[in-house]
Amino acid sequence: MRSLGVIKSYPNNPRVAKALITAAFTGTTFDVQHINLQTERDAEFYAKHPMGKVPVFESPEVNLFESSAIAYYAASQEHSRLLGFTAVDKALIIQYALFAENEIHGPASEWLLPLRGLRPYLKPNVDAAQEKVKRTLGALDKILLTKTYLVGEEITYADICVACALVPLFTLLLDKPLRDEYKNVTRYFRTLTGQKNFKTHLGDIALCETPLKYTPPAKKDAKKDAKPEKKEAKPEKKKAEKKPTEAAADDDDDTPKPAPKVKSALDLLPPSKFVMDEWKRMYSNNKTDVAMKWFWEHHDPQGYSLWRVDYKYNDELTLVFMSCNLIGGFFARLERARKYAFGSLIVCGKNNDNTISGYFLIRGQTIPEEVYDAADFESYTFTKIEPSQYDQKKDEIYKYMAWEVEGFQDGKIFK
Repeated sequence: MRSLGVIKSYPNNPRVAKALITAAFTGTTFDVQHINLQTERDAEFYAKHPMGKVPVFESPEVNLFESSAIAYYAASQEHSRLLGFTAVDKALIIQYALFAENEIHGPASEWLLPLRGLRPYLKPNVDAAQEKVKRTLGALDKILLTKTYLVGEEITYADICVACALVPLFTLLLDKPLRDEYKNVTRYFRTLTGQKNFKTHLGDIALCETPLKYTPPAKKDAKKDAKPEKKEAKPEKKKAEKKPTEAAADDDDDTPKPAPKVKSALDLLPPSKFVMDEWKRMYSNNKTDVAMKWFWEHHDPQGYSLWRVDYKYNDELTLVFMSCNLIGGFFARLERARKYAFGSLIVCGKNNDNTISGYFLIRGQTIPEEVYDAADFESYTFTKIEPSQYDQKKDEIYKYMAWEVEGFQDGKIFK
């Protein structure tokens, strides 16, 4: 396929998918380059893209800094059928592209971002955004009553824009009872996302089962934090000796005893020489250089795995303290994983221009249910660090554990 140019963004930015899907329908493609928002947004970057947001597009012909414009550029390539053939078709397609941006993406963000902790949670505002989304879905449901696609009898740029804008709603907010209120929209969404070009760049869409809810920051419980008083040990009662007949009766009892219930699949893994609780104490009670020396001396790469963690929506982060609260919310929802994981996530940058990233140590070789079941998990990319990469990554891991990463502002430790 012919490449139209380079899209630059952080990994797994959902707005990039819209451009990649559009390009696939025109027989073209984009080269995607992942960039570090803290170190690569320099003066040259801002000269090309004054807003400083990603994704951005660069080519010999044009530089673009809006995701809809990037996707439109792909849709407008020669021999493309995505923009219609008549003036009426073209106007309708632009109408629905703007509808997707203003009536779906905008209100959906106003509903979703406070739940993720990216904006202050004000219930009246969230409720109002939810009602806007419902009104939009109701209108779209009527439009789709007799239509398979929005304009004409085949997929156009309008469908790509609307489907991509609907993804956060269908994966995070609209559970089955809500989806059932908009049967035509649901049918339309599933029809589109089942197409090859959509699946290639969006993956298999898992429809929402439990809607994302607002979780207020946990308050410290003074009673819970207080150390319990030591109770005086009671003398053990002397066990009565069994009579011979009782002992024989016990020996003859063939009733199988129930096996102890396994609380986690991780408890069935082979024993490891690395003791998580010992590492957590070492990290908490010593300087980072001492702790990390101990870590590499005792680390068991067969029993534990290391993961680089990056937040997917860094361009939506605003104030530094809110980004740190976002980490705190994620950690609160990881409570089931506390026995099996340790992590450091930090915020780098400044207000309205910051990122979340870090490292996690996890029992086993895959992401366990205790981690991926957390409501916020889908907002993060977990990239496994293979043992062959340890030497290369040691310095970076140390900096994240010591909070010495360039641009560091705040962070939290999961232990």
